[in-house]
Amino acid sequence: MTSQMITMPKVQLGHDGPMIGAQGLGCMGMSEFYGQTDEAESRATLERAVELGISLFDTADMYGLGANEEFLAPFIAKNRDNIVIATKFGYTRSPENPNDWSIDNRPEFIRAAVDRSLKRLGVDVIDLYYMHRRIDAVPLEESIGAMAELVTAGKVRWLGLSAVSASELRAAHAIHPIAALQSEWSIFTRDIEKDVIPAASELGVTIVPYSPLGRGMLTGQTFAGALTDDDARQNFPRFSAENREANMQLVARIEDIASARGITPAQVALAWLYAQSRKLNAKTVPIPGTRKRNRLQENASAATIILSDEEMAALEPLADAVRGIAV
Repeated sequence: MTSQMITMPKVQLGHDGPMIGAQGLGCMGMSEFYGQTDEAESRATLERAVELGISLFDTADMYGLGANEEFLAPFIAKNRDNIVIATKFGYTRSPENPNDWSIDNRPEFIRAAVDRSLKRLGVDVIDLYYMHRRIDAVPLEESIGAMAELVTAGKVRWLGLSAVSASELRAAHAIHPIAALQSEWSIFTRDIEKDVIPAASELGVTIVPYSPLGRGMLTGQTFAGALTDDDARQNFPRFSAENREANMQLVARIEDIASARGITPAQVALAWLYAQSRKLNAKTVPIPGTRKRNRLQENASAATIILSDEEMAALEPLADAVRGIAV
């Protein structure tokens, strides 16, 4: 399914946010973590995303140690009225300390982080500002309170959280409305379905699944050879030598469904996510990451693919059989 004509469905961001494309674009890999990139092709991919009706573009201050935000700045300036830009704070990782993966939720850190992101992105206001990760050492009243102050100050439009529990989401939402929750969700990773998604649905929070393609595994790539040193997946349990072969046998079941339908495994994985969202009454905008226009087209086409009950049933048991924890 590779038609150039796609009518991207719309989803509301949060309880009172704008209607945005039902699929976003994760921009992290354009700067770091998944091996070398092609800047010209990445920029062409961004522009093509707008043409396809993609609205939400996702980055973070620590992607590329700030370089990803700077990379997006010219694109944002050109397309400001047609996109929603999301970025995150929380990790203390910096050019001076690239291996520092500490997390800081203190109000003073948040205030400094947002100003750095505003400058790198070249904008006066960030549309969606996430707490990248939460630590218990800082009460939500302080961290969410500081984020709420950014909204009042006009530096941020909507607030988001990432990888929090249902109880944390409820507590944060009681302090200030949360528009979006970003968590890993895919055929292989379904932990949030039990408690988090019901809470989000009740509160009107939009779910933004990251790694909906299992960091590439669900696309059917074999990963037969060793991953390069600059590919972060070499450190992920599901890609280890002892787990990869077993997991790719599960991917083969997805490939069988894709082959029978004349679509790709990636499209099956994304179509599953949309179907599961409807089943669970969750407003969902997955953000598959890609640096290539052909992959972008493939992913975007999945927003209108409907899987049958039989296909969904065949995919149901896979998550329980996956080897290696999600990271």
